[in-house]
Amino acid sequence: MFGFHYRLERKTIGLVLAIIGVASIGGIVEIAPLFTIHQTVEDAPDMRVYTPLELAGRNIYIREGCYACHSQMIRTLRDEVERYGPYSLAVESKYDHPMLWGSKRTGPDLARLGNKYSDEWHVAHLNNPRDVVPESIMPAYAWLSRTELRTDDLSDHLKAQRTVGVPYTDDMIVNAAADAYGQAAPDSPQAEGVVKRYGKATAVRAFDSRPGELTEMDALVAYLQILGRLTDAAHKPVASAEK
Repeated sequence: MFGFHYRLERKTIGLVLAIIGVASIGGIVEIAPLFTIHQTVEDAPDMRVYTPLELAGRNIYIREGCYACHSQMIRTLRDEVERYGPYSLAVESKYDHPMLWGSKRTGPDLARLGNKYSDEWHVAHLNNPRDVVPESIMPAYAWLSRTELRTDDLSDHLKAQRTVGVPYTDDMIVNAAADAYGQAAPDSPQAEGVVKRYGKATAVRAFDSRPGELTEMDALVAYLQILGRLTDAAHKPVASAEK
């Protein structure tokens, strides 16, 4: 075997052809499943897009490196399903660019975190994790409550998402900044527009308990509260989820 390899290394053309052949096998293994992607990825007619505030929160989540300790992928292993809930479906990350799957378990998986805890719990946890989880090794993010959320570039973020396939409408893009404010200010005129564009099930409330201010804390908590709730496909029987 080694003798054959040594002889092959002396023949440039033969070595190149062998490399191409081996690389082609690996490529086919990775690419072939994509030809049946429409059959393997579940349909979710009730799937909705992230609101501008939730998308801003996701950007903050990525910016702060939260994905380094928390995955968003519940595997089919029994212990994970019993702890976190139904295993993750591909369709649940349909509008995630980039996706945050993985198996890192420094902190718990967050795929189904939405509405598991109150907004107040999340704010307290982010301000100082030890206040609610004494053994936590998570760093504090208290400055999020003191940092005003930037909204002037949200339309650009929505446009970028639409470029890669997220079905944001022109109306959503134009009103991105107003909708971000309205989702965290339920008594404001902008709140009605959020419900109109993103649906009646959209959570409209002051996520950090301060309706007059729009902070990065509002955005991050809004994002955490929607995890696992963009669609309920994972909670339906498999046959129903695929229809």
